[in-house]
Amino acid sequence: MTWIRPLAAHAERPCTLVVCRGCCCGDPRKNPGSDHAGQLARLREAAAASGGRLAVRTSDCLGPCAQANVIVVQPTTEARRRGARAAWFGWALDDTATDEIIAWAESGGPGTTPVPPTLDLHRIDPPAPKPAANSARRSRRGR
Repeated sequence: MTWIRPLAAHAERPCTLVVCRGCCCGDPRKNPGSDHAGQLARLREAAAASGGRLAVRTSDCLGPCAQANVIVVQPTTEARRRGARAAWFGWALDDTATDEIIAWAESGGPGTTPVPPTLDLHRIDPPAPKPAANSARRSRRGR
C-alpha cells in the first residue's frame, strides 16, 4: 500500500491576511469613496514582495458587515504554536489603514509584534461562533 501525504501538510504557514470580499466588504455601493480593487492589489503586491513571509487570500462574508472592510491577520504557524490568535480589523477603507496592516504583518503580525496604537483603533471583535446544527437536538435528548 502506498501512503499519500497531502501537499504542504507540514509546511509552515506565513502570516496570512484574509480579506473579506463578501456582501459588504469591497462593495463600492456601501463605501463609494474607497478603492477596493486597489486595496486588494496592494495587499497582493506586498505578499508577492515578501519572499513567502506573507500571504493574502480572499473570503466570502466574515460577518461584521457594519465594520466593512474587514481584514483578518492570521499568525504564522510558529506564532500560533506559542498561543497567538488572529487579529480582526474593521473599517480598513483607506491607504493609511492598508499601509498599517501591511507593515504590521510584514513585521511578524500576531504573537510577534505588538499592534501599533493607530492600527489598534481599527481592531474589532470577531463574530460569535455559531452553535452547532445538532446542538439543539442533543440538548433535548440529554434531558
